[in-house]
Amino acid sequence: QGNMAFTGKYEFESDENYDDFVKKIGLPADKIEMGRNCKIVTEVVQNGNDFTWTQHFPGGHSTTNSFTIGKEADMETMGGRKFKATVKMEGGKIVADFPNYHHTAEISGGKLLELSTSSGITYKRTSKKIA
Repeated sequence: QGNMAFTGKYEFESDENYDDFVKKIGLPADKIEMGRNCKIVTEVVQNGNDFTWTQHFPGGHSTTNSFTIGKEADMETMGGRKFKATVKMEGGKIVADFPNYHHTAEISGGKLLELSTSSGITYKRTSKKIA
């Protein structure tokens, strides 16, 4: 794994357990609908331990989280809630605890694989690299 392993643009390819997961974390119905099978483009810029992680949603809305591995950062959830988190790197995976779920991201076979777990339900999202 190189230092810039995460840098790139990734387009949503598939997901598993979306509905169960977003209901579990209490996402409002309009946000659930907006996110379902939504062609989210995730853009990651990695410079050593510094990351800018942007999710572009159809219709022009985007969410950006900037963080440095091992340092507390101001973050925002899928639902727009602001919180503080310390993002870690464990075995090539980015690991963060959001207010009501645990999130990991890794590059596997050239794809961005993200897992979010809450109360035993794991939401898995796979995105293919487009740039």
